[in-house]
Amino acid sequence: MEYPNQSGFRQRKSQPDVRMRGPPGDPRLLFEDTSAGGSTQEHSGVGKGPDVYPGQALLSDPVSNLAMAYGSSLASHGKEMMDKNLDRFVPISKLKYYFAVDTVYVGKKLGLLVFPYMHDNWEVSYQQDTPVAPRFDINAPDLYIPVMGFITYVLVAGLALGTQNRFSPEILGIQASSALVWLIIEVLAVLLSLYLVTVNTDLTTIDLVAFSGYKYVGMFVGVLAGLLFGRMGYYLSLLWCCVSIFVFTIRTMRLKILSEAAAEGRLVRGARNQLRMYLTMAIAAAQPVFMYWLTFHLVR
Repeated sequence: MEYPNQSGFRQRKSQPDVRMRGPPGDPRLLFEDTSAGGSTQEHSGVGKGPDVYPGQALLSDPVSNLAMAYGSSLASHGKEMMDKNLDRFVPISKLKYYFAVDTVYVGKKLGLLVFPYMHDNWEVSYQQDTPVAPRFDINAPDLYIPVMGFITYVLVAGLALGTQNRFSPEILGIQASSALVWLIIEVLAVLLSLYLVTVNTDLTTIDLVAFSGYKYVGMFVGVLAGLLFGRMGYYLSLLWCCVSIFVFTIRTMRLKILSEAAAEGRLVRGARNQLRMYLTMAIAAAQPVFMYWLTFHLVR
């Protein structure tokens, strides 16, 4: 509407300066309209093909697929070679046999180690030229009892040192390492003796470790008796365990070392068989010596 001005000119009523909203990207637009959501992107994608994800082009490349297949086959081959070489030095598959035990076997075997005098049949049972698992045969060697006996011996030794105010981690470590080193020396000496005497036996290194490790049962029994009943209890219990492990080793090892003579039904005669018998007695006699040597200083 026009109003007359005092000067005689007509003047139009001032209207508010309203700017129309322009298209996105207009420099005259103060605020961008976001109420439409992703409409801009949706409209901008009209006419394009399906979405392309990152790496899809790489996966669809035949060369990349071939490289991935080659890499996976190389990794599986490397794992197979590592398992094969590891099994050569550490026969893990064979170790499973020596730990195939149950509670009944452990109880019976501990009783046999402490009181072997009434046991008659000492032969290991076989099934299709393969020895049965220890849980099915009390005469089969195992590693569970030697390992648990060694650990228990170290714990009881630490307890004995603590009661005498002589405990320290260094001394306990020396005690454990000494027992382990003497075990290794004993096994190596037996292997060398078997080689020098030319004994054809089915004894393996793990079998020797098992038979040599059974003495830890008598060792921790002796130390524990010494803690409870003094030196007299230690000597009596250790003497009983030494005689028991001597008898157990004689009756077990003679079937292994004298297997040729036993298979042929011949008596132990001749120089070679006499050497084998002496070797068996020497292995059995070494067990009480180590038992006393590794425990006498723990009881005072």
